Amino acid sequence: MTMRITWTTAAAVALLAMGETAGAQARHHGGPRMADNPAVGGAAMLATRDIVDNALLSPDHTTLVAAVKAAGLVPVLKGPGPFTVFAPTNAAFAQLPAGTVESLLEPRNKAALTGVLTYHVVAGALDAAAIMEAIRAHGGRAVLQTVNGQALVARMNGPRNVVLEDAQGRTVSISTYDVRQSNGIIHVIDKVLLPK
Repeated sequence: MTMRITWTTAAAVALLAMGETAGAQARHHGGPRMADNPAVGGAAMLATRDIVDNALLSPDHTTLVAAVKAAGLVPVLKGPGPFTVFAPTNAAFAQLPAGTVESLLEPRNKAALTGVLTYHVVAGALDAAAIMEAIRAHGGRAVLQTVNGQALVARMNGPRNVVLEDAQGRTVSISTYDVRQSNGIIHVIDKVLLPK
């Protein structure tokens, strides 16, 4: 059985037009231990900043930031959200075939770039504990509906590690969990998620 986290069409269109601390909650559910102010790429990520402002500070996410700008998604990701963003590092983009990133950044490929980027975004704020709980509650896999309309599958890889499977059947690991933002959560990933 799978869990399908879906959102209304209106919410998806709006996104495309673009409590409890995470650490305590994750420890309670046996998930990864989270830092109060996790660093990404050596830069402090503050929960008072939005997704874009924090990403701009990470030297590990310059390619992602350039792609978000090229796709015109900055206003959306600075919006109220909340969003869950699976954020590929520069090294993740470098694993794509030669010339892919440069091609996607060309203005004529804006629609394709937007499709790839929105495949990394889920409406709502899903921390590691919530994702792990959904996986356990639904027979070992949770289906996460992305803003681009296609699904990601989340599975456990050991008792405290979540992996994602994209539409191409590739396994993607989360290297940093629960980077809290004022408008959502970022999970840093080691590969670019590829839609169909």
